[in-house]
Amino acid sequence: MKPAFAALIAAAMLAGAALPLAAQPVAKPAQPVARPATAASAAPAEEGLTGSVTDESEWQDLGIAIPTFPTNEMLPTAADGGNTEALGRNLARVIYGDLKNNGLFKPVGPDALPKIAFGEVTAPAFPGWRARSAEMLVQGFVKSAPDGRLTVGCYLYDVALGSELARQGYVVKPEEWRRAAHKCADMVYARLSGESPFFDSKIAYIAETGPKDHRRKQLAIMDSDGANHRFITNGQATALTPRYSPDYSKIAYLTYLNGNPRIFVYDIGSGQQRLVTEGKGPTFAPRWSPDGKNILYSMAIAGNTDIYRVPATGGESIKLTDSPGIDVGGSYSPDGTRIVFESDRSGSQQVYVMNADGTNQKRISFFGGRAATPEWSPRGDQIAFTHIAGNLRVAVMNPSGGEMRYLTDSWQDEAPTWSPNGRIVQFFRTTKSTGRTAIWQVDLTGRNERKLNTPVDGSDPAWGPVLP
Repeated sequence: MKPAFAALIAAAMLAGAALPLAAQPVAKPAQPVARPATAASAAPAEEGLTGSVTDESEWQDLGIAIPTFPTNEMLPTAADGGNTEALGRNLARVIYGDLKNNGLFKPVGPDALPKIAFGEVTAPAFPGWRARSAEMLVQGFVKSAPDGRLTVGCYLYDVALGSELARQGYVVKPEEWRRAAHKCADMVYARLSGESPFFDSKIAYIAETGPKDHRRKQLAIMDSDGANHRFITNGQATALTPRYSPDYSKIAYLTYLNGNPRIFVYDIGSGQQRLVTEGKGPTFAPRWSPDGKNILYSMAIAGNTDIYRVPATGGESIKLTDSPGIDVGGSYSPDGTRIVFESDRSGSQQVYVMNADGTNQKRISFFGGRAATPEWSPRGDQIAFTHIAGNLRVAVMNPSGGEMRYLTDSWQDEAPTWSPNGRIVQFFRTTKSTGRTAIWQVDLTGRNERKLNTPVDGSDPAWGPVLP
């Protein structure tokens, strides 16, 4: 069951005083605006600070202090840490990790900061934070209710102005406390950057174990930071290329059992799965349409591989390509009008686009080498792909094939997938010396790489939408 994130939560912050904790909506994507000069002219919550998420403006070095979230009363809880006091530190650590690893900010976490009193949550000691050169301050609290549920408050302050920028409150079950931390980080990220949030989201991937020539491949999911990992399939059948549905409720993936390819849709809520189609030949790369009604996939028949579309509920498949060679993949533009795919019809793997009905197919990659595994950004302005020219590197280009640039520079990086807000690209990396695979991500500057910790090797990542 999903946690109940309250729209308005009344929290007793101080003894004898009940202060409302109004959960403001997370800022919608907007052009960041100039930071106000005085507290009286403070910008509303829909706006952010000056700068672009893809340039090198100084605001990207914005210092954010995140002290431990205090509690009004130390009580036992089933959440990590065992009591509300320990949980307050864990909450702050998760928020710190989220903001640190996205490449935009330079936060300081609770382990390097003094603790604050419960009353300081709504009345920050701004002079002390200014002395520490903090520009922004994230404070909050955690309380435990008699039924075991947790109330978490999150506040964002501008230290220089001495003013509050945003606040939200969340009510969660103890086992879902990390969602409150991710939601808090989402609020801070959206308010300061003017971008859509992405921390409270899930990642599906293929967990790999066993020797190189006999790999066991299971479908697995985890939080955006690698926590709360669990396996979905048992490994008896090989699982490949998962993708979340647009509403997050399902995962489409390919499986081979006794050599027979099948596309299944796994329902996250019920744990049930449904067969969508069974290929007559080798089958590849199922991908959802933006409205969730259809799934693209590739199938080889008589030595020729083409792209098909099938209803997500199952039914008759429609063939979209019909050219000699191999047409693979298929990723819709966000508006659903076009599809980007790879084809070797020109003699080598290259990236092509076509209309959603298969018409007007044209090549867009003309920069040397080969190009594969394209995926359209949720923003619609870029396409991520694997560029093969000696090494395999993750690159991006615009939908016309121009402005190509690399995001990674390693031996074998491939299969890019976008964060929900289109600012970070995830991929898997194979280590040359060992052949082992791991999930990595990089922001659009190409400077901030991060490896996600998984219990076993990982490949074919797929980033899901932000959770409701």
